[in-house]
Amino acid sequence: MQNTIFQKLNTICARNKEIADLLAQPEVMNDQNRYRELAKEYSAKEELVQKFQQYQKSQLDMAAAEEMAKGQDSELQQLAEEEIKELQEKQNELELKIQALLLPQDPNDHRNIFLEIRAGAGGDEAAIFAGDLFRMYAHYAEDNGMQMEILSSHEGERRGSYKEVICRITGKDVFSRLKFESGVHRVQRVPETEAQGRIHTSTCTVAVFPEIEEIESVNINPTDLKVDTYRSSGAGGQHVNVTDSAVRITHLPTGTVVECQDERSQHKNRARAMSLLQAKILESEREKQRHERAETRRSLVGTGDRSEKIRTYNFPQSRLTDHRINLTVHSLDQILNGKLSPIIEALAREHQADQLAEFSEM
Repeated sequence: MQNTIFQKLNTICARNKEIADLLAQPEVMNDQNRYRELAKEYSAKEELVQKFQQYQKSQLDMAAAEEMAKGQDSELQQLAEEEIKELQEKQNELELKIQALLLPQDPNDHRNIFLEIRAGAGGDEAAIFAGDLFRMYAHYAEDNGMQMEILSSHEGERRGSYKEVICRITGKDVFSRLKFESGVHRVQRVPETEAQGRIHTSTCTVAVFPEIEEIESVNINPTDLKVDTYRSSGAGGQHVNVTDSAVRITHLPTGTVVECQDERSQHKNRARAMSLLQAKILESEREKQRHERAETRRSLVGTGDRSEKIRTYNFPQSRLTDHRINLTVHSLDQILNGKLSPIIEALAREHQADQLAEFSEM
């Protein structure tokens, strides 16, 4: 374990010890807000502290076993060597767990996903490849206890091919497992219609979005509102221009303005104006969400050009290469049958290593 990480862990342990002492103090226990904040901070690091303490104990046990192995008694030496091997395995497991606990968690990891597959460059071959990718993810979902439903699809000319297919996949921690699939996927193979046996290259774009809860309502802080009342301007009648029944409400953070003067009662006009204001802000938030999804998709898949590939599926060599981590495997048939776990786990490990490198430099 790197010294910088070791030092950070010692700092975290010292802070948790400090919090434990504070939580036992009467003045903190009587201040519910402070007690709640400290308890939350303590709980967030408790497992990490426990694993680090176990790691430190295993280091002490390792030192004792190594000392025993230096003795003259052959039986004790053998026992010590066996213990050293077991302790080394335990330390390796603890170190991996500690590293995972140190890293910030993606708040979307637990979410379900929307999976979009679109045929890119390559015409009919790209659509056939899109169908291959769809079935690959369908098999993976089934093998891992997930559920997939097709939300929309546009089939290609060949049976089982797709110009576009959009699915929803639900289950445990779906986004954490499939979030690295976004990008341009390239296929190299000889089409059935190719008489000369030449290899063609086609592409598909894959986009994986976490399913965000739909905005159903908005909470409006009364302090964010500017309310003006004025006299209604209508066609006439005994109530017109007699009382300030008309209401104009301005939502200061967004600049949204609504007004209502239809009712004779200021109370009713205000209620209608508030309802309209909520509807306008809600629609604005939904439009913002739609825009963010569109921007996210563009950033995930680029233009779909062959040069932007993240992965190549080479059929003549039964080879899959993930270009982001320089990983090559020769089991394409199994992968297309949904056996994606080795690729997904390798990508997750590389991502974790990058995060850990950034963390150790902080």
